[in-house]
Amino acid sequence: MKKSIIALVSVLLISSCVSKKEIIYFQNDEIDQSKVSNSYKTIIKPDDLLQINITAQDLKAVQPFNLAAVSYATSTNSAIGQAQQQMYLVDTNGEVDFPVLGKLKIGGLTRDEVIDLLRNKLDPDYVKDPNINIRIANYKISVLGDVQRPGSYNIPNERITILDALALAGDLNISGQRNDILITREEAGKKVQYKIDLLSKDIFTSPVYYLQQNDVVYVKQNYARIQSASANSNTSLFISITSVVITLVTLITR
Repeated sequence: MKKSIIALVSVLLISSCVSKKEIIYFQNDEIDQSKVSNSYKTIIKPDDLLQINITAQDLKAVQPFNLAAVSYATSTNSAIGQAQQQMYLVDTNGEVDFPVLGKLKIGGLTRDEVIDLLRNKLDPDYVKDPNINIRIANYKISVLGDVQRPGSYNIPNERITILDALALAGDLNISGQRNDILITREEAGKKVQYKIDLLSKDIFTSPVYYLQQNDVVYVKQNYARIQSASANSNTSLFISITSVVITLVTLITR
């Protein structure tokens, strides 16, 4: 029992002594500005839910390409229909079924490339000088692990950096491992993983500095926290077993 207490105290002391070098962000030399890019691209992927708006001077010409969907909100006595903008779900083949134009292969294209594709198909046969706007309605990222508020977050403007994502999640806990953050992303139908070191300024030149829809950010616990959790679990088990043994011995010796 004495050895268990000593071991537990030792683990707690280790976990409480965290070096500043393990928690201070962006520690190395100046940022290499030649490698920093402020550009980001939104790549259309399967399961994206797209809102596509087409406008032009000829309002009648664009009507077939801006279909309205109707949803119903039921109450105790009535059903009320409410017109909404039609959404387009990208299927597993990277295609959408667009009015008049039919099946369009857009998976893997950037948003600008999809706009160019639609403009070339619409102008001049259907709509002259169309103005096209595309938004991903279900754009979200997930932050898991040792952060203040793990969860999924909807991103309305489709632009978010890894630092923005961690800020949404309330930043890392003090026990979060800052030099080995894992980002899982889908590329060409495959899951690809990247690692980021928040302690280094190289994060600003990382290919995953700007996140994409459905990226998953995972923050690991540091070694001391894992050891502490393990020690706490073993101690609880030891105390439970000891209590049972004492109870049995008491009953037998009565």
